[in-house]
Formats: sequence, C-alpha cells, structure tokens
Amino acid sequence: MKIGFIGLGTMGLPMATNLLKNGYELIIYNRTKEKMNVLEEAGAIIANSPKDVAAQSDIVFTMLTADAAVKEVILGNNGIIYGADPGLIVVDSSTISPATSKKMAEELSLHDVEMLDAPVTGSEPQAIEGILTFMVGGKKEIYDKCEPLFKVMGKNAYYMGENGKGCYTKLANNTMAAINLLSFSEAITMATKAGIDPEIFVKVVSGGGARSGMADNKAEKVFNRDFKPHFMTKLIHKDLGLASDVAKELEISTPVLALVKEIFQMAKAKGYGAEDMSAVIKCYEEWAGITVKKENKEM
Repeated sequence: MKIGFIGLGTMGLPMATNLLKNGYELIIYNRTKEKMNVLEEAGAIIANSPKDVAAQSDIVFTMLTADAAVKEVILGNNGIIYGADPGLIVVDSSTISPATSKKMAEELSLHDVEMLDAPVTGSEPQAIEGILTFMVGGKKEIYDKCEPLFKVMGKNAYYMGENGKGCYTKLANNTMAAINLLSFSEAITMATKAGIDPEIFVKVVSGGGARSGMADNKAEKVFNRDFKPHFMTKLIHKDLGLASDVAKELEISTPVLALVKEIFQMAKAKGYGAEDMSAVIKCYEEWAGITVKKENKEM
C-alpha cells in the first residue's frame, strides 16, 4: 500500500516517520523543501506537488495548519483533486472548521474520492511516541480501511460518525483543553503568590478532583521556563475561534470559551504566539507580579 503524506510540520513529521518505520511506502510533500530531507534519507519518495502525491498513492494524509491551507492542498492549482484516481482516500488530520471539511469531502466525492476528517489529540511528544488519539468522521467502511494506519500513529482511534464529526469532536476537545490550561494557570499562580511551593501544589491536586491533564503535561514546562512549542499559542487561539463559530452554528451559549479565547488573544498580543500554549502563564505572572518556577531548596 502506498501512503502519501502532505504537511511535515510539528505533528506531521513524526506521524509520517512512524508510517515509514512500520514499512509503508511513503510519498511526501511539504511546501518547505528542507523538511523533507530527513524522510527522504530514510527512504521516503519526494513528490513535487499535492497532485503528484495523489497520483502515486492509495491513501493520502494531510496535516496542515488551517482551513486555507487544506483548501489549497486539496482544490488549489496542482491540488490533490487533480491527481486523484477514483478510489483514492484522503485523510485530513488538520484542525479545521467542520464546514470546510464537509465541503472538501463533497468536492472530492464528485471525483469518486473518499475523505475522512481525522484530527488528533496530543501534541509533538505524543506524535513522536505514536500514541495519538484519532477522532474520525466519514463513511464507516472507509474508516475501517484506514484504522490500521491510525493504530501505527496512535494508540486509539474512534469512529465519530459522518463527515465533519471528527472536526466537531476536536474543537470541543480543544475548548476543554484550553479551559483546563487556564484553570491550572490561575490556580498555580494563586498558590505561588501565597508562598506555596508550586511543585508540591501540583502533587496535591493530582490526587483529587482538581487533577488536570494540563497540569500533568505543562507543569514541568512552566517550572523550567521551557516554552518551546509542543502546541503553539497562536494555534490554540485559532482553534478557539473555530470553536466559537461552531457555538454560533449550534446556537449554544459558551461564556467560558469566549473568555478563554480573549485571554489567549492577550497572550498573542504580548508576543507569545509562537511559544507553547503554556506560555499563557506569563500573562497571569505579570498580573500577579510573580514567576511560577521551581523553588531553590538549597540550604
């Protein structure tokens, strides 16, 4: 089976690497050519365009940054749609609007090409380890064909329903994750301002009802002042904008989402957009006049 992979960024590169390590013939394309070098050295075939990837593949994965990039790769000049033979499967793991995803699936179906929306939970470390979770929308029989590939790149894959349902699931998930991160940021700032050792505070909350996946994943980054991006602040802000659009579409009230989106906008405005999303703590630190870091326990 020949697998295409388009988009070799923070998430796409380790995902594609895991496919290659598991013996799949891999055809790759990335707009920035240098990012293809490592995979080419490992045996991947470089294509000249998304169209070229589609022409050589049975299944094509895309992992891109935003709706515009997905539209360009699928429908643009030299896009997938122009190189696709009937029966090709396109699996988009980008985090985009459900409306955009459903539109792409509709356009591809006119050429007898199937599409799954299959965004993931997890960030760069989980992608490297191959322990992502896929949430997938599309036809069940197409999901079944692709499930072995999901299990190569991740530990779990869930079929959510028709096209678009994977995207809806991802945006709800990211809304919860962002709210969770801010709850951790506020609480750890409060504890530190009160003179509590923040490392001990995290241990305390990890055993009770306030336990937090974001505390588990981001506390060490905050304590070590390591804001190298696993998932950039500007990308979670983008996702919260998409989630806000979904809330309007569904006619539901999301007051906490609105506030969280605004705080991440503040973080972007302060220059933290390209840093890890945990850098939002720096907003709270500025407001509180403290820094959340490991205590110096030397006597």
